[in-house]
Parts: sequence; structure tokens; C-alpha cells
Amino acid sequence: MSARSAVRLEWLHDVLRRGGTLPLAEAARLCEVSEMTVRRDIAASRGAILSIGGHLILADHPQLGAAYDLASQQDRYAQAKTRLCERAATLIDEGDTLFVDCGTTLLTLCSLIPRIAQVTIVTYALNVANAVTQRAPEARLVVLGGLYFSASQSFGGQEVTAAIRRLGINKAFISAAGVHAEKGVSCFHFHEVAPKQAAIEHAERSILVADESKLDVRRAALFAELGEFDTILTTGNPGHAWRDRVASVEAERIQVV
Repeated sequence: MSARSAVRLEWLHDVLRRGGTLPLAEAARLCEVSEMTVRRDIAASRGAILSIGGHLILADHPQLGAAYDLASQQDRYAQAKTRLCERAATLIDEGDTLFVDCGTTLLTLCSLIPRIAQVTIVTYALNVANAVTQRAPEARLVVLGGLYFSASQSFGGQEVTAAIRRLGINKAFISAAGVHAEKGVSCFHFHEVAPKQAAIEHAERSILVADESKLDVRRAALFAELGEFDTILTTGNPGHAWRDRVASVEAERIQVV
């Protein structure tokens, strides 16, 4: 990143922090550069600034995260999440390198990993890393750092995505805020998209873990199609009904627990 680009990014960050959003064309005019130059600056911001619908916005802006509160999500469908993690734990083998996604759904998985499995856990989520150190201290832990987003207690940026691509991940356990039969799988926060996609692409096996409250729901940040997952774990009677009408995925790949 050039010095001029860094100065523009710092200025844009300050403007967006005060004003919320800024049209791309207006940003280019104020910076006295082309829109393409502003787009290149944004690409170098490591996910801190996003361009959505021709407007610039900070990735941690409340508009993108207000609907998701980590503390409140911890208790929602707690029993369903426990069942999901119990099933997910049966998919772990000796010596696996596991990618564990951010959010609250997969926290219980950290305490269910067999102590003799000698697994490696890769995560970009601070709450998952803390859970591993407290509940599965025998596991080897790899925490991927970058720009920190407090709304989801996770890190984002090019370093996170590049590291995921370099690691030999056997199984990727992916969480979601929305799982829609036609519109795909989505989350609240745009900075999570690239890490999730990299894990799905590079893992030997990708496993979507989503309780019944996520079914037939769409969120702002689309990151995958249902067919990209090797296994989909969900819960309850709504899960059975949803599985029966999903035509885009082979039924045996969807497990309802």
C-alpha cells in the first residue's frame, strides 16, 4: 500500500466513522482520484471498508451487525446447538486439522473433541479460541489474526484468508445465520465471507452446522450455495420438513438431529 493510499484510507475511515456511509462517487471526488483508485484503496483496507450498492461503509457499522448480538445468540436454541455439536464431534478423527467457524453454534464442539484425538483446531474467532483453551487444552490451537471485529469476536482481512488456504484442513465446521433452499447460505457480517469461502474450498470435507431457527432465512452476506457442503447438520421437526423439500442437495447429505 502506498503512502497516499494509506492517507486516503485513514481519511475515509474517519469520515465513515462520523457519517455512516458515503457514495463511492462522492468519495472519489473528495479524494480527487478516480472511482477505480478508491476501489483499489478499499481492496487494500483488509476488509475494514466495504463497497455495497455504490456506497462505502465500515465493516463494523451497526447497520451490518445490529441484528446480531453475540451474548443473546449464546442462549438461543442452546439445546439444539448442543445436539448439533454432539453429532459434529462424531465426525472428528484422530489427527484431524479442523476449521471451527465463528459465532456461538460451534462453541460446545470444543469441549466434545475426544481428548485422545490429538487434533489441531484452526479458528479466526476469539470466543472459539478461548473455549478451546478452557475446554480442550490438549488440542493444538491455531488462531488466525487480522483486523478485529468485536460484533462477532472474530478477525478478518487478507491474512486470515491466505492462512486458511495454506493450511491442510481436513474438516471445516461452518456456521451460518441463514440457510435458504434457493438463495444459499448467508451470515450477518461481510468480513466473515472470505474466511468461510476459503475454508469450504480448501477443506477435504465441509460441514454446515445450523439449528432450525436458521432455515428459510436470508441474511445480508451470502457466502455459499447448499451444494458446496458435503454434510449439512440441522435440528428438529422444522429440519425434517426443510430437508424434504430441498431439491438442490442430495437428501443423504442432510442430517437432522
